[in-house]
Amino acid sequence: MKHLCVAIAIAVVACFVNQGHGETPKKEERLFYYVNTESAFKSLQEHIDQITILSPKAYDVDAKGTVWGSVDPRVVELAREHGVRIMPLVKNMKFNQELLHKLLSDSVAVGRMLKSLLHICTVNKFVGIQFDFEDLNISDRNLFTNMCRRAAEAFHKNGLIVTLAVVPRSEMSGGTTNYTAWIFENWRGGYDLKKLAGIVDFMSVMTYGEHTPLTTPGPAASIPWVKGVIDYFLKYVPAEKLSLGIPLYSRLWYTAYDSSPSNVSTKYAHSTAMTLDYDQVQGTLEEYKAKAHLDEMDDVNYAILDNDGLFEYLYIENAQSFGAKLGLVKKYDLRGFSAWVLGSEDPGIWKVLK
Repeated sequence: MKHLCVAIAIAVVACFVNQGHGETPKKEERLFYYVNTESAFKSLQEHIDQITILSPKAYDVDAKGTVWGSVDPRVVELAREHGVRIMPLVKNMKFNQELLHKLLSDSVAVGRMLKSLLHICTVNKFVGIQFDFEDLNISDRNLFTNMCRRAAEAFHKNGLIVTLAVVPRSEMSGGTTNYTAWIFENWRGGYDLKKLAGIVDFMSVMTYGEHTPLTTPGPAASIPWVKGVIDYFLKYVPAEKLSLGIPLYSRLWYTAYDSSPSNVSTKYAHSTAMTLDYDQVQGTLEEYKAKAHLDEMDDVNYAILDNDGLFEYLYIENAQSFGAKLGLVKKYDLRGFSAWVLGSEDPGIWKVLK
């Protein structure tokens, strides 16, 4: 009878746990990108216990596979003290398409790069590397995939991981305009998502390029647009291998005047945008006595500034928009998020994460 009672008790507890009562909630992987600024280091010091992976923008590689760069020793020491994994970014120099093609086409150069990166990770006890290779032409699609395969084979043999920062897209075509056709051919179409998903450990999709200094004003990442990118990527990439990019910066679109443009076909006056951190956003709103408004459809705040008769457009990423994107990570059961960039954030995001 005693054994029967124990068995029943165990069964009841198991049923209780399986129904979700008492389960430990899944905690998303929290990757924060890092640049060498004092504001970034201060934020890291204050919030490091809420970060699981730190990815410093640290290394460059040229057409011959020569790698250079470093991670701030203070950052390395602080991360080790708090058990935070470091996975540096390596990017193709100046995001130059021609140089990237030369690198990918040269087997010896690729081998030289991988040997250097392996040495860097081993000596510094980094968990691996993230490749941020951009301005990738669609004609180099197979070359890039082959490079990633070589990298994964070499790194996995040494117990290290290989990950990718991937430009977002929501369709396998050039879209409806010559601009979207250009950006697809030169930035988006070079990633073979299905093959890459079977090679690398995970991908950080850069879902923060909806509007840029090259486009008309608009949010860096509206919720409908982010959803479209997620839906497309999940056709090729398992949710457990997908980390959602979340912007922490804001942008201000304004009219610029260039008295000596390098390209003679460029007009002297033109629209462009600058990146602002959250403190700069607050200062700008105060300077122009402007009020931020919520675009409920995009779940992003914006403000229109009157600068001497010309309208300027400020699109703001804050704790509210961060929370909305974090909600998508949970809704789609993604691996986690990759936030660009530490030090530019609304301090309120840390309360959201808690």
